[in-house]
Amino acid sequence: MVRAAGREREPGGTQSIERALSLLDAFTAEHPERRVSELVEVSGLGQSTVSRLVGALETLGFLAHDARSGLYRIGPRVVGLSSLALNQSQVFRQARQVAQDLAADLSLGVNVAERAGSRLFYLCHFEGRLAPRSFTMVGQGGPLHATGLGKALLSELPEDEVAALVGRTFPTYTPKTLAKLSDLLKALAEVRSRGFATEVEELAFGRACVAAPIRDRSGRIVAALSVSGPLSALDLPNRQALLATKVIEQADQISTALGHSGVSLAVQRM
Repeated sequence: MVRAAGREREPGGTQSIERALSLLDAFTAEHPERRVSELVEVSGLGQSTVSRLVGALETLGFLAHDARSGLYRIGPRVVGLSSLALNQSQVFRQARQVAQDLAADLSLGVNVAERAGSRLFYLCHFEGRLAPRSFTMVGQGGPLHATGLGKALLSELPEDEVAALVGRTFPTYTPKTLAKLSDLLKALAEVRSRGFATEVEELAFGRACVAAPIRDRSGRIVAALSVSGPLSALDLPNRQALLATKVIEQADQISTALGHSGVSLAVQRM
């Protein structure tokens, strides 16, 4: 960082915006609250720059401050903008009630996600009685290669596009995570053949999911729907066909609401 006369040089307007957004991006599910000192460490910015930007973000309502603990958290302005963005999403509007009803029906977790570049982005999440989570997944991202949702989202992309998005070798989260492009392409071919994707302890031990693609008016895959939970709750050796049928049917219902007129043949093949 350039300094002059013992002070940090004031950045231009665009740079200030980028720096302020980088501070907001430091708040995650793992770190929902931060001290200024932590923001200095994770951002690499100077103390005075972070203090100034945090003060501005708090004044504008993008951050909230707990005077007793000294911790900052995401403020009400961000919550409002997030709600606005979700409500403007046609996929979210059409999928929300379907996903909620499916979670109640199966007592499992139900997720809807879109692809945001090389990662997936959760649009909505509902907990089932048999699949509780201690945190909300909405707004979080996840890897495409290690999730059933990700495989469903990638399933009809050309090989070169898949490689450009996720690379040829991948980070592993468990011994069961797919680590090579060739393995992923084989899994995607299976998704196309049967109409649904599975994930068994590829992202986290003891958890599994079944996912199916959601299509828009043109037939393009724009999102995916999944049921997920502990291995014991899904019981895939005995219930995979039932769960896959349910997920495909509900994904098709959302697709129809989005204007897709095609009928999935996957249920008939199972």
